[in-house]
Amino acid sequence: MTDRSFPATGRPAADVLADLVGKQARDARWAEGRTFGLVFDGGDEVRAVADEAARLYLHESALNTQAFPSLGAIQSELCGWVSGLFHGPEAAGFLTSGGTESILLAVKAARERALDERGVTRPEVVLANSAHAAFHKGAHLFGLAVRSVPVTDDLTADVDAMAAEVGPNTALVVASAVDYPTGLVDPVPEIAALAASVGASCHVDACMGGFVLPFAEMEGRAAPAWDFRSEGVTTISADIHKLGYAPKGVSVLLHASRELRRHQTFVFDDWLGGLYATPNLQGTRAGLPMAAAWAVISHLGTDGYRHLVRATLDAADRIRDGVRAIDGLVLRGDPAHQVLAITSDEPGLDVFAVGDGLAARGWYIDRQYPPDSLHLTVSNGNLPVVDEFLGDLAASVLEARGAAPGGSGQYATID
Repeated sequence: MTDRSFPATGRPAADVLADLVGKQARDARWAEGRTFGLVFDGGDEVRAVADEAARLYLHESALNTQAFPSLGAIQSELCGWVSGLFHGPEAAGFLTSGGTESILLAVKAARERALDERGVTRPEVVLANSAHAAFHKGAHLFGLAVRSVPVTDDLTADVDAMAAEVGPNTALVVASAVDYPTGLVDPVPEIAALAASVGASCHVDACMGGFVLPFAEMEGRAAPAWDFRSEGVTTISADIHKLGYAPKGVSVLLHASRELRRHQTFVFDDWLGGLYATPNLQGTRAGLPMAAAWAVISHLGTDGYRHLVRATLDAADRIRDGVRAIDGLVLRGDPAHQVLAITSDEPGLDVFAVGDGLAARGWYIDRQYPPDSLHLTVSNGNLPVVDEFLGDLAASVLEARGAAPGGSGQYATID
């Protein structure tokens, strides 16, 4: 049981830091490439740049960018760079703490726009059941009804089913590029057209794919159209702390125009503290993640990201081929980029028991359902250990045949 006594006296810094190092002993070994998600390693030079930027901005606050104009400039420049990458010449946005906050704010902005422009008082969001759970969280928090539809046989969003749910109360229609469960790109142009047909917003969740798809396209591996080039797309979210290789937590939410961006901001002055205006769910925002993201993107540039995406896709391709070569394992859908889900087509082979075998060998793999599957987000740091992973995967399959069912795990921070 946790000791609830507040420390009575201080301790030497060396002892305190040694305790923290000790607490890390059982943490996932991301620096060795043994996690497929959670932390994304751009290499020693990228880490060094991020570490130094973090040191410079450890104490700075983005609560008031008049006091810290450097953070205002950092945010503006980052949003501008990503807007250009996503072909949004008029796009504008803000940095957030991560993909969930970006999605929540996209839901909030869509609700405000629907009320302001169309008088919608009972707003709805239309999405496929492959859309991230954060959209349901946003709908719950901001009072939107959810109209969810199944995916098609190829596991992408069913446009016809979504069309049947779009109506006068629709505030937001959602597309993913790539989706979290299977790594597929939804038919964004068609989904955006559905939203535009009723004057609703269309959000593209590119938290997983935003820093892969543009550079993959430059490398000759084009995805279906997904960014601001699709008419009707009003917002895009992308996590710089995922395949952008910045430290946690920093994401960007972009709006197609500054006029649309105003719906994100909360403004209030009916209290004794004067004007309160914030574009985020947070009030105080740390400057550290913003500065580290700026430093990483500045250091890498387009050529650096193309190199990292080549390495990532090489690793993902080899893993896909390796999975397909193991009897009893199959991939969900036909993913072409860095996200993939492994399930089983063999009766009696419990894929979560396979996951237990991998965990015993020092790998950390997310688990999801339905159906039971192992979820991998491949990145640059996994490339050196692909062969070792595939060998351990094959060995874990052999062990799992006839083993007790594995645990589903949880994707949560509830204790």
